[in-house]
Amino acid sequence: MATRTADRLRDELEHDIVAGRFKPGDRLDEASLSERFGVSRTPIRETLARLAASGLIELRPRRGAYVRRASLRDLIEMFEVMAELEAMCARLAARRINATQRQKLERAHSACKAAMQSHDPDAYYYCNEAFHQVIYESCGNGFLREQTERLRDRLKPYRRLQLHVTHRVAASLQEHQRIVDAILAGDAEVVSNEVKSHILIQGERFYDFLASLPDQVDEESINAV
Repeated sequence: MATRTADRLRDELEHDIVAGRFKPGDRLDEASLSERFGVSRTPIRETLARLAASGLIELRPRRGAYVRRASLRDLIEMFEVMAELEAMCARLAARRINATQRQKLERAHSACKAAMQSHDPDAYYYCNEAFHQVIYESCGNGFLREQTERLRDRLKPYRRLQLHVTHRVAASLQEHQRIVDAILAGDAEVVSNEVKSHILIQGERFYDFLASLPDQVDEESINAV
């Protein structure tokens, strides 16, 4: 129960920050958040610590938690690294996935398909997380999995945000199908390329993503990316 509460608090605060409900420089008051969510200050403090670790907020000694302004350059660079890490996971998974993990991957893909058909981007987001988690688990490399999950946590709110771009969920599901097919076929190089394309924000997707970003992101660095 405590874990579910912590996850709910983090998801809602991440969404509020990325969607612009809280602006850069805004102070996140523990008492107000505690009243809003109907919980004690302890889970609020734990959630703020997790958000600080992901880079969304800054904890200032004796002053509290404040929303940070993200750098577009930082976001693009993190997505570039994420694409390489996930591609490595998928490449190893294509070689090492076992029968149980194959079934989990197919079930996760089916759940994504059902979420897409429900026209609920937020439901798809959670199913999408589970889909990628199966790939991390199937790579057979604990250190790689740990590093990939750590960066995933930093990018979570922005990966969620881009799913609200028109037609992105349907396109994501098609990309998932190609990834599943390549992993189950044991084609390491094909799945590596498919995953990189799936994660990287480039071409038209870059401008769609840019248009979806709120004021929390500093767009002045766009010309340097």
